Amino acid sequence: MTTRMVGEPVQRVEDRRLLLGGGRYLDDLGADAVEVALLRSPHAHARILDIDVTGALEVPGLLAIYTYEDLTGPLADPLPLLIPHPALTHGRTQYPLARDEVNYVGEAVAMVVAENRYLAEDAVERIVVTYQALPPVVGIAAARAAEQLVHPDVPGNVAAHFVQEVGDAAAAIAAAPHRLELELDIERSASTPLEGRGVLARWDTDAQRLRMWTSTQTSTGVRAVVAVKLGLDLGSVEVITPDVGGGFGVKIMHPWPEEVLVPMAARALGRPVKFTEDRREHFISSAHERAQQQRIEVGFDSEGRLLGLSVRFWHDHGAYIPYGLIVPIITSTQLLGPYKPGAYRVEFESLYTNTVIVTPYRGAGRPQGVFAMERTMDAIAAELGLDRAEVRARNFIQPEEMPYDHGLTFQDGRPLIYDSGDFPASLEKLKKLVGWDEWSAYQANARAEGRQVGIGLACYVEGTGVGPYEGGHVQVETTGKVKVATGLTSQGQGHQTAFAQIVADELGVPMSDIEVVTGDTRRFPYAVGTFASRAAVMSGSAIALAARAARAKILKVAAEALEAEAGDLEIVEGKVRVKGSPGAEISLGTVAVLSNPLRYAFDEASKAATQFAVGHPELAPVAEDDEPGIEGRDYYSPLRSTFANGMHAVIVETDPDTAEIKILRYCVVHDCGTLINPMIVAGQVHGGVAQGIGGALYERMAYDETGQLQNASFMDFLMPYASEMPDEIEIDHLQTPSPLNPLGIKGAGEAGVIPGAAVFAAAISDAEGFEITAMPISPSELFELRSARRAAGQQRGDRP
Repeated sequence: MTTRMVGEPVQRVEDRRLLLGGGRYLDDLGADAVEVALLRSPHAHARILDIDVTGALEVPGLLAIYTYEDLTGPLADPLPLLIPHPALTHGRTQYPLARDEVNYVGEAVAMVVAENRYLAEDAVERIVVTYQALPPVVGIAAARAAEQLVHPDVPGNVAAHFVQEVGDAAAAIAAAPHRLELELDIERSASTPLEGRGVLARWDTDAQRLRMWTSTQTSTGVRAVVAVKLGLDLGSVEVITPDVGGGFGVKIMHPWPEEVLVPMAARALGRPVKFTEDRREHFISSAHERAQQQRIEVGFDSEGRLLGLSVRFWHDHGAYIPYGLIVPIITSTQLLGPYKPGAYRVEFESLYTNTVIVTPYRGAGRPQGVFAMERTMDAIAAELGLDRAEVRARNFIQPEEMPYDHGLTFQDGRPLIYDSGDFPASLEKLKKLVGWDEWSAYQANARAEGRQVGIGLACYVEGTGVGPYEGGHVQVETTGKVKVATGLTSQGQGHQTAFAQIVADELGVPMSDIEVVTGDTRRFPYAVGTFASRAAVMSGSAIALAARAARAKILKVAAEALEAEAGDLEIVEGKVRVKGSPGAEISLGTVAVLSNPLRYAFDEASKAATQFAVGHPELAPVAEDDEPGIEGRDYYSPLRSTFANGMHAVIVETDPDTAEIKILRYCVVHDCGTLINPMIVAGQVHGGVAQGIGGALYERMAYDETGQLQNASFMDFLMPYASEMPDEIEIDHLQTPSPLNPLGIKGAGEAGVIPGAAVFAAAISDAEGFEITAMPISPSELFELRSARRAAGQQRGDRP
């Protein structure tokens, strides 16, 4: 029998091409294209009084200049609000080019097209815009104060106010034997993929068709929006996603202004047009995430069990809100983690500020929620003098309680029901992996040596595989090769390998005979996108179903050719054979030939499928319920999300003089259901942990009071290098398959980043002996916290 591929650590099939320089990214394409540069606002908030382009007209090679006044039809309307919600009462989106007003530094005001980017930039520099500066609103505190408004028709800067409640949290907290209140903060960060955004468009004047390439996480979404904005039939637009140098959420936003402006210009000029974002543009005009202020009230008993939990938070979504309330809704529901909260009330306000828009960034609201819940768990343990792991264990949902209904509505509009998981087992694995029970002795020995070490623990549950659907197409060629297509895109997750593993098992073919294509609307026109740890769950399930349909057709055709029952056949190494009858076999390529009745013979193989060679003279060559070829096409559409989960532990050492934070160990236990490829999952966890470390200790968007981003380059925006990473990320897996899809899969892509802020806050608190309530934290901030505590202690010591 063929070796099973699902569950095996198969080497990624796409890596050789990429490592040897064979990647084809957006900027590698369109060598014959003219190029775009954009004039972007230098002000966070201002009225546009005049735009004078006359100076730019003298630039050689200039082809066109566009301002808002040049936009017509749907292009002159605001960009779409992608995910409306009943609580989103004051949704606002930007125009492709600013109309009358700019609301963040970096907002596009004019677009120049020239023979190359250099000339386009020269022309941009000669455009003179007269602005009337307006007071900016920067940060959550200013947005809440509402002394100034981002949009004059949005009272209090509040786009949305949302409440969910199960039970009477206020009464439960008031009646609890113990109560605590916490105030927490998380600052802005951003995805910052190595490759920024980019768009290339070609207009076919004769066919009146548009072909686009874009570095996106949702090619079909871009296709739909461009068709609407340019007044084209959907079938007249093709969108292709080339190799993508990272997405992490920032490229799920669609359309970016350039994704409608570039094809507009390509059609108007009759020439291919390309835009490639530079690094500063990415910092000041792409999406950010994370910033929240949180207020928590909790009531609990003397054993540390939650009786009531009330959370209120304020979410900064930037100058516009095109992606709706997805991020704060995820925070509000996923902060519950693996715990039973007792009565629960959550309330949030999503606020406008004169800063870059916020869309999901790897983790998508979960890091904020986990920070809130895990800091609460640690506070309860400290208040009662209990072991931090034990407090968590006492609040766990038990495996026999699955599926567990929280009584809330999740980000997909479906009930928040956990499908599977064994949280006690995960905790025991993590404690053993990190040496939790031996920690006290280790810490005491370190302190005796003058070293400050601390351990942190954080648990999370992650909603994955959100709908509405994904599809898959599987086709067996007459060569015996298998072509697989799905509509979602790839940004390095290893889809070509994982999806091939699924098909290899379903069809009994070698992986070397399978080709997987993603993100090309010519090959698969209907899809949703790659985000929310959904690719394996959604497209993996759809591809499995499509392969099963193809397999059924293979067995039917082969049974006729071999004069056997379909149930007596098996497929091994690309051949269909009769079980127990060596030599009674037929190759998949031959089956594909026989499945397509032909009038003409093109080669020796096709002779076998001509009308005089096959078929019964009294039967139609293609039955009413059949079609030529060996193909399967199917879709997977879930009732609700699957819920992966995991637990992280970190050991840190903080320098007593410099307050530098060194990672000594990092341990992960992860449950994503059935593992398609453990090596790929490990890679996803490693990458997520690296981003979690960055978000906890280094990365932030540093705005000043005027709305200027102070660290809009990799010289100023701190990132962890290999030297800042732990020597090893230690991983153990638990597999509790999901009952919601045919493969038992739960998502894995975001897991590594989710508990980062929480686990580091816990470890640093343990090392320092005081609570960390704001993240990220730098050595200078930790040093200042130490100084403030010493000063406060000295003041108390001076009192009589």
